[in-house]
Amino acid sequence: MKKLLLTFALSLFGVMSFAQIEGKWKTIDDETKQAKSIVEIYKKGDQYFGKVSQLLIKPANPNCTECKDDRKNKPILGLEIIRGLKKDGDEFTGGTITDPKTGKTYKCTITRKGDQLNVRGYVGISLMGRTQTWQKVN
Repeated sequence: MKKLLLTFALSLFGVMSFAQIEGKWKTIDDETKQAKSIVEIYKKGDQYFGKVSQLLIKPANPNCTECKDDRKNKPILGLEIIRGLKKDGDEFTGGTITDPKTGKTYKCTITRKGDQLNVRGYVGISLMGRTQTWQKVN
C-alpha cells in the first residue's frame, strides 16, 4: 500500500511539474539556432514573468535602446522581457514578450513539452508570429 501511495504521489508531482514553466531556460534563436541567453521565469501572484539572467552572446548594444516603455535604455542583463502571463490549462497566455534587440513587444503564449518551452510571440492573432524553442537549464 505504501508503494502504491508513493507511486501515486510521484506521478502527481511529475504531472504538476510538467505543466510549470518556472525556472531557467536557454533561449535559442529560431533563425541562427544559437543559444543567446538564459531567461529566468518566475511567478508573482497569479502571473508569470521572465528576466534575462545571463547573456551567452554579447549583444551589439548592452542596453535596450529601442524599447519604448519603462525598459528604454535599461541593461538587457536583468531586463524583464516576459510580463503578465497566466496559466490557462496547458498554456501560459495573456501576457507579452519583448525583443530587446528591436524593442518590439508582442503578445505571448508559452507551452511546455518536456524539457522545452515553445515560446510564441505574435501581433494580433497567433498565426501572425513566430515560435522559439527554449531548453530547460538544470
